[in-house]
Amino acid sequence: MRLMIVRHGEPNYELDTLTERGWLEAASAAERLAKLKIQAFYVSPLGRAQDTASCTLKKMHRTAVTLDWLQEFPPQIERPDQPGVKSITWDWLPRDWTADPGYFSLDTWADTEIMKAGHVKEAYDSVCTGLDELLKKHGYVRDGFCYRAERPNNDTIIFFCHFGLECVLLSHLLNISPMLLWHGFCAAPASITTVYTEERREGTAYFRTAAFGDTSHLYAAGMEPSDHARFCQCYKNRDERHD
Repeated sequence: MRLMIVRHGEPNYELDTLTERGWLEAASAAERLAKLKIQAFYVSPLGRAQDTASCTLKKMHRTAVTLDWLQEFPPQIERPDQPGVKSITWDWLPRDWTADPGYFSLDTWADTEIMKAGHVKEAYDSVCTGLDELLKKHGYVRDGFCYRAERPNNDTIIFFCHFGLECVLLSHLLNISPMLLWHGFCAAPASITTVYTEERREGTAYFRTAAFGDTSHLYAAGMEPSDHARFCQCYKNRDERHD
């Protein structure tokens, strides 16, 4: 089975839709996805993901299933450098989260007081449960750190969602601390991540990432990826995003 995770196009967060550029990015992704044979589409309930999906769905004359657990990862925490201020879970200064080795481990990343106060693990587990229930319907049953291929197939399913949530999905599939994905990877708007099952022994499957945050379709359409996904490359670059 192949999973393809599409981040929404460049967002207008205030209106929960896409910017003019975001609509062009979504159309570019649709051109690419429409060439594929896709078994099923799943989409976040948030407007920016729904709008991104709409370009592909209209082009292919298809519909998608909206899943609440695909919305952007909701918990908020208080960063060490901003006590009393609520922040999204994955927006930490590198010097702060890397100071605690526990964040690097799948077993201990959610055990700190900051994560416990934000009820982050409960939200994480809810997303993982939703993913496993869906994969079971498609023939793959979670079994420890792998999956039982009860009905192995070559189907392709598409998720239209968000960066923070995408990293939670990959964390569960690959058994990696989400902190490493949230802070070590960057998925530009309308980028596509591709994950395949590997069944090297009959009946046992593991997921392997073939591409993360691919933006080749944007370049093919004459666009460069938006820098909306990342912070300044150098601190002195004042025209780039800082805190």
